Amino acid sequence: MSLCAGIKPDGGRCGAQAMRGSEWCIGHDPDKAEARRRRASKGGKRGGRGRPVAELAALRSENAEIRRRLLEGGEEGLAPNVAAVAVQSLNTDARLVLAALKAREQEELEERLAALEAQAGDAKGRKWGG
Repeated sequence: MSLCAGIKPDGGRCGAQAMRGSEWCIGHDPDKAEARRRRASKGGKRGGRGRPVAELAALRSENAEIRRRLLEGGEEGLAPNVAAVAVQSLNTDARLVLAALKAREQEELEERLAALEAQAGDAKGRKWGG
């Protein structure tokens, strides 16, 4: 197989193998530009899936700090009633992070389903000449 005819951003030639019957790799094929754009867009959105994990880790850390201050007492200590309210607030934040994640996943599933339904409709129209 031949090498891709594409040029990299640094001006060098792409070293990837060209697709069968093409002079381009999938990353440089002009006919695949729209598919690459869609994948890149999804990649940015899917990157958001990691944020809830980071947010939950921050809430866990904050909870540990509240617990430390409650047990330590002294000047930096927390009264049990104050600590209880703070933990309730953290629990609410955690539930909101999870609800946002669930809503985002639901939106993605709906988009994917709509795309599949559109593809199925297109295929049905071609099959029956519609």
